[in-house]
Amino acid sequence: MWESIARTGAWHGEIWNRRKNGEIYPELLTISAVQDDAGELQKYVATLTDITEQKAAAAEIEHLAFYDPLTNLPNRRLLKDRLALALASSKRNKQLGALMFMDLDNFKRLNDTLGHDMGDLLLQQVAGRLLSSLRASDTAARLGGDEFVVMLETLGENAEQATIHAEVVGKKILTALSEPYLLDGHDYRCTSSIGITLFDGYTVDEDSLLKHVDIAMYQAKQSGRNAMCFFDQAMQTVLLERATLEADLRLALEGEQFKLFYQMQVAQDGRIVGAEVLIRWQHPVQGLVTPITFIPLAEETGLILLVGQWALETACMQLKRWEGNPLTQDLQLALNVSARQLHHAGFVEQVRSVLKKTGIEPSRLKLELTESMVINDIKDAIIKMQALRDIGVRFSMDDFGTGYSSLTHLTQLPFDQLKIDHSFVHNIGVKQADAVIVQTIIAMANTLGMEVIAEGVETQAQRKFLALNGCKLYQGYLFSKPVPLVAFEAQLTQLLHLTKIN
Repeated sequence: MWESIARTGAWHGEIWNRRKNGEIYPELLTISAVQDDAGELQKYVATLTDITEQKAAAAEIEHLAFYDPLTNLPNRRLLKDRLALALASSKRNKQLGALMFMDLDNFKRLNDTLGHDMGDLLLQQVAGRLLSSLRASDTAARLGGDEFVVMLETLGENAEQATIHAEVVGKKILTALSEPYLLDGHDYRCTSSIGITLFDGYTVDEDSLLKHVDIAMYQAKQSGRNAMCFFDQAMQTVLLERATLEADLRLALEGEQFKLFYQMQVAQDGRIVGAEVLIRWQHPVQGLVTPITFIPLAEETGLILLVGQWALETACMQLKRWEGNPLTQDLQLALNVSARQLHHAGFVEQVRSVLKKTGIEPSRLKLELTESMVINDIKDAIIKMQALRDIGVRFSMDDFGTGYSSLTHLTQLPFDQLKIDHSFVHNIGVKQADAVIVQTIIAMANTLGMEVIAEGVETQAQRKFLALNGCKLYQGYLFSKPVPLVAFEAQLTQLLHLTKIN
């Protein structure tokens, strides 16, 4: 300060001053040297300004920029700054670190049932538990929503030991977050899923690390929640393939890449009474993609609603085209419906609209539902099924015997048909217990006045056993595999020809 005054005649800057009551406060000080006409120093003039409020406001602005206002934890911006420093330190000191990404399982359900205020209380308590589980040198941050990140530094040079240390901390956090919460008088339990990756300062940058732990966290959720999972490259490869498939799936409808295949359903006397329509995806690069690959993805992304709409319209239009042909005018088509479709608010109206648009006889459309799908929300299922059954649509319970149905549920639900799962049919003559289950299902269906159809029939011995026990409808490779429309219609023509010869 004095060097500046001597050299320039003035000094300007901040100082700490003391009030009469002893309080230290920040002050802006300007000192100017005053000279006489001869250039001799006469005095110094100082101007003092209390900048306590300005300092507080600046500190508040900085805090808001770098900290989450709800939990007071560092936000994404500060986390990335600290992570960049940690990577540089890790590289310099050859010390491994670990990054953990976690989110709360079923957090949305809490907001939907108890309200967002309770959700905020939970997030604040989670932040407190995270901090109490960490060292002072570790960082816990909130990225937003129910997503948190923990950064551990200086875990040593040995990767195995660093992994063990990170795992211990991860288990400690899982335990802490699963303890009961008291939210304004409400007892609440919550679990979390954690993804973990190590860093050494050489391999990847902070953005890639955050992607890696996000991938690992997703894998932990897929494994059953309340779990943690370490990142590896195989996970990233799988998710990249999944992301590519999802992008292609969004284009598949526009590109008319979906096809319906038909697997005949045959009566005891050999007549083709209808078919189950099965969707296939003719991918322009990968070729034929099976439903087991893309249907779960369509369910998860919500695209199943559009795919299901297309399948319903296509099947009904085919039934309409068959009306003018005596060979096909009485055929039924069975169409699988997903849980997301069934429980969508507009499902009933969607089916009604397609029936009206195509003008088909509703009884020729049969919707197949699984046990677990309807039992998850049985009241909603009954209302929607009954509304469609009232206009003539028929329903078949698919995969019967593999879920959790009780006889009470079965009598409540307005099904017209039970479908014996292929796993039981396959074991006819192999496992006596499965043969007994098949006999029981057939007897139950007959008692309740329902049709019963067996899928997965592959041998004459299976067909004979089913027929002897009262099952009169069959589906399986013994008769035909799922085939495109042209092949299915050729099968119909061939069967009619053979019937005339006989």
